[in-house]
Amino acid sequence: MSDSVELGLDTFGDVTFDAAGTLVSDAQAIRDVVEQGALADRVGVDVFGVGEHHRPDFSISAPEVVLAAIAGRTSRIALASAVTVLSTDDPVRVFQRFSTLNAVSSGRAEVILGRGSFTESYPLFGFDLSRYEEWFEDKLALFAELLKNAPVTWSGTTRTALSKQTVYPRIESGRLRTWVGVGGSPDSVVRAARYGLPLTLAIIGGNPTRFRPYVDLYLESLARFGHPVRPIAVHSPGHVAATDAQAREEIWPHYRDMLTRIGAERGWAPVTREHFEREAGPAGALCVGSPDTVAAKIARTVAGLGLSRFNMKYSAGTLPHPTLMRSIDLFGGEVIPKVRARLTQTAAGAS
Repeated sequence: MSDSVELGLDTFGDVTFDAAGTLVSDAQAIRDVVEQGALADRVGVDVFGVGEHHRPDFSISAPEVVLAAIAGRTSRIALASAVTVLSTDDPVRVFQRFSTLNAVSSGRAEVILGRGSFTESYPLFGFDLSRYEEWFEDKLALFAELLKNAPVTWSGTTRTALSKQTVYPRIESGRLRTWVGVGGSPDSVVRAARYGLPLTLAIIGGNPTRFRPYVDLYLESLARFGHPVRPIAVHSPGHVAATDAQAREEIWPHYRDMLTRIGAERGWAPVTREHFEREAGPAGALCVGSPDTVAAKIARTVAGLGLSRFNMKYSAGTLPHPTLMRSIDLFGGEVIPKVRARLTQTAAGAS
């Protein structure tokens, strides 16, 4: 189990503070993400994911372009979106962009399809938010056909039909690795299973074990739809430093300001230190602490949910680039080996 589990990192290209406490430009934040991806490859991280957003606090609106830049600086790491907002894009163009990325990276591209945790892309690209469910359902159906890497005949409600249409560039070998990102909706879990696509669960708060029913629902649904078992991944936020105290003090003000800002948009109460400490504790979703602490939490989540992959969202609001680089270095150099050792011990104890 320890060797088969993939351990990765995600970022949204958060716009960070520089040494003077001033926000860097979007362009600099993107250049920093490329450096972070290159470091992740060097230190043995399995997967590097970048998410699509269209708002001022996150710099990345075109994940595949950033991933292509990282592909030119790396040799082995898988390169994924986290997520691509399929609802407000054209499935054919998404497939073409990621099949192109797959070509330039020699088969390392992945796409995680989702509806996004924010809705800015709907007015930006002229999509009616009242058709939220329809956009994703219809476009995912088309994307599933595109994954067959054969001429496509398809009709739906959100775009013109296709008749025996070949989409280029074709995947050189195998198929484009595609996941469905889910925030915690049972219907979304069943939808991923219906298409036989791997599942990524975004766990950003609470005890990760509460998602076990979703895992069970996914596995049951795969069987009901006649699909074999597919990989399950988790995406959760975190930060690694030399000690627990250092990690918490480094991330806290940036985490606080980020959640308070987003919360104000959504009607949430301002985040408190008590809430943060609870989430950073053993039963919370935040993987914050020393390499030992973070590894223990990740290993518990992997074992408890039966995961094939765990991705830590290592960026947190304005947390500066040098601090993120140290966190990545510790994640690859210390956390990953410790997680694998703990999973091996768990497996040995169960046998």
